[in-house]
Amino acid sequence: MATVLAFDVYGTLIDTHGVVTELEERLAASGKAELAAEFSRRWRDKQLEYSFRRGLMGAYVAFSQCTREALEFTDRALQTRLADVDKDHLMATYARLPAFPEAAAALSRLSAAGVRCVAFSNGTGEAVSGLLEQAGLLEHFEAVISVDEVKRFKPDPAVYAHLRNRLEVSPGDTWLISSNPFDVIGARHAGLHAAWVRRSLDAPFDPWGIEPDMTVADLDALSERLG
Repeated sequence: MATVLAFDVYGTLIDTHGVVTELEERLAASGKAELAAEFSRRWRDKQLEYSFRRGLMGAYVAFSQCTREALEFTDRALQTRLADVDKDHLMATYARLPAFPEAAAALSRLSAAGVRCVAFSNGTGEAVSGLLEQAGLLEHFEAVISVDEVKRFKPDPAVYAHLRNRLEVSPGDTWLISSNPFDVIGARHAGLHAAWVRRSLDAPFDPWGIEPDMTVADLDALSERLG
C-alpha cells in the first residue's frame, strides 16, 4: 500500500507569524508596534492552549473560535486595547496567512514522485481549504481532513484514528508531518510515523521519550528524504 503523508497546516505549511506585519500596523495607533512579535507568539500559544483545554473539557468549538478567544486574551494580557474592527481585521488576516517559502516546490516534488499527500488540521475543512487555496497549495493535496469531522482536537488519539480511517491506510503506512512537537508525539503515540519539521535550531523537543522518526529543517529536506 502507498505511503501517505499527512501535513499539519498551521505552523508547518502556513506561517502563523505572517500576521506580524498586520499587528505592527494595528498596534501603531496605541504606540505599541514593538509588541507585534510578542503578541503573535502569545496569540499562537494561547490558541493551542485553548484547543487543549477544550479537548480535555469535552467542550469542542471550531478552531476559529479558539483563535478569536486567544486574540481577545492576548489583547487583554498585553493591554494593547485593540478596537473590535482591528480584531476583525486580524482574524481575516489569519485566513490568508502566507505559506512558508519552500512549501509549494517541496509539495510539487513529492507529487511528481507519486507520494500521496493530504492536509490534516485542527481547522475546519472549509477554513483550511480556503487558506491553502489562497496560499497556492491546495492543488497538491488529494484531500483536506479536519478534526472537525470528529469534534476533537489534536493530539487526541481519536483524530489520528480518523485520519487513518478516512484514508483507509494502516498506521505503518501513514506519516504525520508537523512542526509542532505535541502533534508529532500524538501521532507517534497513536502508532503513526512522524516527521518533525524543526524550523528553528533553537526549538526544543518535548522530553517525553517519544521521538520523531525523522527530523528535518524544512519541507525541502523532507521532500529529499521521502520523495
